[in-house]
Amino acid sequence: MLEIVAYALGVMYTPGPVNLLGLNAGLNGQARTSLGFFVGVGLAMLVLFLGFGWVGTAWVRGDMLAVVGALGCAYILYLAIKVARSSIDPGAIRQASRVLSFRDGLIMQLCNPKGMIATLPIATIQFPAAGIHGASLMLWSLGLAALAFGAPGSYALIGAVVGRRIENPTILKGFSLAMAALLVWVALSISYEHVWLPLATGEL
Repeated sequence: MLEIVAYALGVMYTPGPVNLLGLNAGLNGQARTSLGFFVGVGLAMLVLFLGFGWVGTAWVRGDMLAVVGALGCAYILYLAIKVARSSIDPGAIRQASRVLSFRDGLIMQLCNPKGMIATLPIATIQFPAAGIHGASLMLWSLGLAALAFGAPGSYALIGAVVGRRIENPTILKGFSLAMAALLVWVALSISYEHVWLPLATGEL
C-alpha cells in the first residue's frame, strides 16, 4: 500500500498546470483566497478515483480522453492569459488580481488528461491488487484527494514565502509572465501527447 502513496505523491507533487497556478497565487499574495481552488482540485481527484474505482475502464476510451484533453488545454490557455494580464501592484494586488475559484480547480483537474492518467493505474490496478473496494475504496479516495488538495496548496505556500521577500512589481510581473509561459507550454505539451499523437497515429 505504500506503493500507492508513493506513486500518488510522485505524480501529484511534480510541476503541472494546477501546481503552477498555486505557485503563482502564492507569489501574488493569494494563497488564502485561493483555498476554494485547492478544494476544487481535491474534489475533482475524489470524483476521478471513485469513478474509475467503481466503474473501471469500461467507459474510458481514447476518443474521450482526446476530447477531454482538448477542453482541458483550452481552459489552461484561458487561465494562462488571465495570469499574464493580472495586475502586479504589491499594494493592491489582492483586490486587482483575479482569484482562482473552486470552479477553476474543479474544471481544470477534471479536464486534465494527466489527472486521469494518474488516477487510472491506482484505481484500476493498485486498488484491486491491494484488495481495496467498497468502504475502503471511499476512505483511500478521500485520503488521496486530500493529498491532491495539498499539492497546489504547498506550491502556494512556497510562492507566498518567496513573494513576501519581493516588493518590486517588475519582478513580480516577470514571475507571472513566466508562470503564464509555463502554462502555455504545459497546454501545448498535453495537446501534443494526448490529442494530436493519438489522432495522428490512428489510436482513436
